[in-house]
Amino acid sequence: MSPEWERLGLRRGRWTFLPVGPRRLEFAAVVRKALLEMRPARVAVELPPACGAAICEAVARLPAVMAVLSVPEEEDLSAPVAFCEPGDAITEACRTAMETGAELVFIGADETPLGARREYYPDPAVLARIPYERYVEQYLRAPPPPNDTSGWEAAGLLCRLDPHVETVVVVRLPSFVQMLPRLDLAVPDEPRPSQFEYRAELVAPASLGEVLEDCPYLQERYEQWRGSSSGECVPDRRRWLADLWEEAAENYRAIYGGEILPWQRKQAQRFLERLVVSDFALVPSLFDLVAAARGVIDENLAYEVWRRGSSYGPQQVRDGETPVELESWQVFPETRRLRLRHRYELEKRRRAPRAWKRRPGRTPEAWAAQLDGDAICSYPPEDIVIEDFGRFLRQRAVTMLGEERSRVEPFTCSLLDGVDVRETIRRWHEGRIYVRETEKVTGEAGAVVVIFDEDRDNRYPWLTTWLGEHSNESDMAFYSTPPFENLVGPGIGRAEYGGFLITMPPGRMTDVWTDPDYDFAETKPERLLLAAIDYSLERRIVYVAARPPRSILRQAAARLGRQILYIPLGALSPEKLRRIRTLHVLDSHARRRIAPRYIW
Repeated sequence: MSPEWERLGLRRGRWTFLPVGPRRLEFAAVVRKALLEMRPARVAVELPPACGAAICEAVARLPAVMAVLSVPEEEDLSAPVAFCEPGDAITEACRTAMETGAELVFIGADETPLGARREYYPDPAVLARIPYERYVEQYLRAPPPPNDTSGWEAAGLLCRLDPHVETVVVVRLPSFVQMLPRLDLAVPDEPRPSQFEYRAELVAPASLGEVLEDCPYLQERYEQWRGSSSGECVPDRRRWLADLWEEAAENYRAIYGGEILPWQRKQAQRFLERLVVSDFALVPSLFDLVAAARGVIDENLAYEVWRRGSSYGPQQVRDGETPVELESWQVFPETRRLRLRHRYELEKRRRAPRAWKRRPGRTPEAWAAQLDGDAICSYPPEDIVIEDFGRFLRQRAVTMLGEERSRVEPFTCSLLDGVDVRETIRRWHEGRIYVRETEKVTGEAGAVVVIFDEDRDNRYPWLTTWLGEHSNESDMAFYSTPPFENLVGPGIGRAEYGGFLITMPPGRMTDVWTDPDYDFAETKPERLLLAAIDYSLERRIVYVAARPPRSILRQAAARLGRQILYIPLGALSPEKLRRIRTLHVLDSHARRRIAPRYIW
């Protein structure tokens, strides 16, 4: 036993105190380590004696999470006063005492419902970095004012125990501060009869994510850590939460086809740092992770973080058992809510809502039998999105060209096009003001080529060229996955672009993929770019891809008086690119009447 324990009052005669913050796994690890090292004959926990039977029943069901409910004699409503969960320090004390054969006694007062409590203590995640004694010392320097008399009552019940038996007392931090002066008096109180009845109920699996202080994912990891021979004295919550994020990202990639880019990871990290500071914590909570995923990436990833973080494998419901359903407002004095509207992208998931109808002709096999094969056409709402995206890229390219041609110089006699604030601040030590002159770019961009994948593995074998149907629609050439191998309705197929070319005005483009003028192109993106140079009526061509075009293609464009404006694919919004990349192909114009039933 460290001498620090005597100085802090944690060791008094045969009493050893373990003040803890309830429902946090770091304290549970500290309690288990201390009990296994000391092997005391008695363990006293701050729970009311009347709930002893319910607690023992709940501990026997671990690792399943049980709620201990109090039922007032004059009311029929029940309220949770405690949870028997693997990562709770008081639960761990009961569990370890039963395993080591120690006497288990209860010294708490009648519990108030969890939703009526409010306790403050430093983030226990720091216990992975500093000793437990130092944490308690920092807490005792400025403890919060007491908000009830539970500590006084616990002290009275503790003084009634035999003082000659070595006892480890596990109490909440605020109660410990109240117990210290009362123990000096050593005047036991007469125990008061309980006004409540307590029972243990299994918590519904769907409620765990809302009612647990440490999310179910961390509880399951703690249970695994407890049963392993890990050398860690206290689990590292930060590392476990990082694993949670990576598992959710893997599900996001498998289900929705989404990728988290490096800059998004950095932005999410900065977002989390700000959330943690605002919560006066050191490590984010599950709510913070979901908020960061939703704010930086999208709601699909946020849903996967929530789904993985709130899942708990050991929560098994027995035959004939009715679990109790709880909500967050019943457990936490203050709650925050975040609404998620995730979208399923895989065909398997998107067909699921219609499966219950079971009408004939509603299966992909029946839809395949209805393919006419005499004509194909696009879905008009997607055409509008593509045209808007093309206009955006043309404007973006011209703006970037103007910025490249601008020049910055010290202010002398003219402000030119305005003060360059960034350059002025960067060179503030010179004591000069810098102004910017932007060259006016005349003309617009013409054809637009967007390359999502260079397709060196031939994942996009469907090569198509189709013409605009009216004056506001471009001619288009693209390569994609075969649409009619993925049917979403009768005569309606879904595909994914590998790359596409759009050019105005419509009605001029012949089949790009069989045109011999482009046979010297080495890849599909190069063929599209050569066609863009050939068909563009404007001098400038926009090329969006992960890599810039080869110099020989720039030379070919220069010989024809054309200029290629390159925009890196990573400079555009990944979420917008993901939505643009999906297209639907109809096997006839008549399908457009029913297409809105199957495409959303």
